[in-house]
Amino acid sequence: MTEAVIVGFDLGTSGMKAVAINHAGEILARASAKYVTYRPESGASEQNPLDWIAATKEVTAAIVQATNSAPWSAIGLSGMLPTLVTVDENGKPIGSAITWEDGRAEAEGDELRRNIGEDVLYRRTGQWVDGRYLLPMLARLCTIEPDRVSHSTTLLGAKDFLYAWLTGKNVTDPSIATGFGCYDLNSGKWDEDVIEEYSQKNTMLDLPEIVPSKTLHPLSASAADALGLTIGVPVCVGAADSVLGAIGMGANKPGDIAYVAGTSTIILGISDTPTYDAKHRYLITPMVDAGTWGLEMDLLATGSAIRWLSQMFNLDDEKDLLALAARSLDDRAPTFLPYVAPGEQGALWDPTLTGSILGIDLGHSQADIARGLIDGIVNESARCVQTLDAIGFDKYNDDRLRVSGGSASDLWFRQQLADATSRRVQTTLGNEPDRSALGAAIVAGQAIGIEFSNKANEFEIVTPNESTQKYWTARRLMNDDARKKIAVIHP
Repeated sequence: MTEAVIVGFDLGTSGMKAVAINHAGEILARASAKYVTYRPESGASEQNPLDWIAATKEVTAAIVQATNSAPWSAIGLSGMLPTLVTVDENGKPIGSAITWEDGRAEAEGDELRRNIGEDVLYRRTGQWVDGRYLLPMLARLCTIEPDRVSHSTTLLGAKDFLYAWLTGKNVTDPSIATGFGCYDLNSGKWDEDVIEEYSQKNTMLDLPEIVPSKTLHPLSASAADALGLTIGVPVCVGAADSVLGAIGMGANKPGDIAYVAGTSTIILGISDTPTYDAKHRYLITPMVDAGTWGLEMDLLATGSAIRWLSQMFNLDDEKDLLALAARSLDDRAPTFLPYVAPGEQGALWDPTLTGSILGIDLGHSQADIARGLIDGIVNESARCVQTLDAIGFDKYNDDRLRVSGGSASDLWFRQQLADATSRRVQTTLGNEPDRSALGAAIVAGQAIGIEFSNKANEFEIVTPNESTQKYWTARRLMNDDARKKIAVIHP
């Protein structure tokens, strides 16, 4: 008899990934499917929620084939955030989904923070609520698309929408709830004061019920028929991609730091307390298990920036750009501020930052420009790690930075990361790019009572080269100086 599988779905920014594991936690199959992001105007980032369903069908069929139609014991979900979906009373999406890359609601985010009080809102929600959160996005829609809002009944995140399609239940988990901008970190409930302030000027939609990440509901008859699966398979609510990516990488105890590289890069340190930062340099995200928290910084333009420059240089893929950057001499790279999203949600947290190249001359080559971009990304990554070290993460015995995905597949990039952060950089052999999907499968397995054995993974460790410290200190100062100059030109 074919062994049963647990399947994790990761609804990511550029596509859906799926991983099937057995009850011992071994990966049996993988699948992925892409969908389109629409950018109808400057700052826009929209997707069609029905494309997510099509991608779910595609990866499900691939997993079924790869596992010889093995029975499914459970399904787990991971998802990007914040991404807005509005649905009607029947669960039909109204309008396009607005993804976390969309920067058009900054004015609405500013207004909400100003009215509540920036520090007050941060301490209640653990978030620096800007225009990429769902309440500010919805406020903008109330102004520019009032008909859409009037025909909608419920506000959901991307993963919530997919979960509702699978089970018929409008629910969310605490980590995704943080992306709404009105989740009370202390009570674990929607913050009525924030909602009341928002509702003074804007239409409020129904919000999903907040439930623990390991909550299960059965796969509905309609979804089972659409996917070719058995009715009633337990579907686990799951969590945000950052949370599950860390779990999939084995970062699950206080002091661990996960570095999940993708379209954006997530740096998440595990803490046993929701430690607030006076400078709001990181977000506070509830982890799957009660009493653990992720102190999170998100670099908006990393994989997307590498992909963009690769296309500009007519290279086949991002690996070619990294290889090109490695050929640049250390003292030749110009200063490249990598905020091409635009804005930043790393340790700087500034929506006004823009990508810029300074100090360029006729002697610079494509390799130098590529190196400048990679240096910029690595510098911002190091800034995030140093922020965690400054609040005590450097006191733990484990100095590993656990990395996975995207640029982390490149050995040269991992060496730069080790040198700039002064930490050992660890990746599993093969550097599986679907750690969030794996984390979703692991949590779904735990939800149905499976205790996975702690098998020893095979790791690659890159150790920092102390001789490069002067170089990285100089690059950091150059980037900081360049950022100040750009602020004067574009205040």
